[in-house]
Amino acid sequence: MHMDINQLIVQYGYLALFIGCIAEGETFTLLGGVAAHEGLLHYGWVLLVAMLGGILGDTGLFFLGRYYGEPILKRFKKHQKQIAKANRMIRRRPVLFVIGVRFMYGLRIVGPVIIGASKLKPQKFLLLNVAGAIAWALIFVSLGYMGGQIIAPWLHALNHHLKYLVWLALILLLVWSVRLWLKRRAEREKEEGSE
Repeated sequence: MHMDINQLIVQYGYLALFIGCIAEGETFTLLGGVAAHEGLLHYGWVLLVAMLGGILGDTGLFFLGRYYGEPILKRFKKHQKQIAKANRMIRRRPVLFVIGVRFMYGLRIVGPVIIGASKLKPQKFLLLNVAGAIAWALIFVSLGYMGGQIIAPWLHALNHHLKYLVWLALILLLVWSVRLWLKRRAEREKEEGSE
């Protein structure tokens, strides 16, 4: 059976990008940009799908924090100082915090939960979340697109079969990265749950 990696990307690329942007994001937006450069996906659609996935993911986490934030955040016993600091930042500079949270390492998932628990008005959060998602998608998809310009000559110079191996290696690297991230998150939750 012959499997065409490019055809898989064309068929399922937008769906994978959408799901990836709900869960994590940067890796998927970068790969989406590379695929757009290669002509497998359309740049404008990659931007739109990344924005929608980012908006939906953070909105869901915000409302989770709004209704269940206190009990969730109390489980992070080691991180209460950081949570208190984040709450002070939300009160002082809500615009910067909400827009910037998706760019802050370590706060990508828990940040919107903290914002929701802070009782920031949903209308304000939604407006700022959209602005942040637009900036985030533009930056990371464009970086992936520009990265595609750098690696495209190498991909085109490779033998037809080697090109598929490179795409397969990129997909395996992506899967490995997601598994590693999920494993680390599970270990963190286990540590926090055992305290």
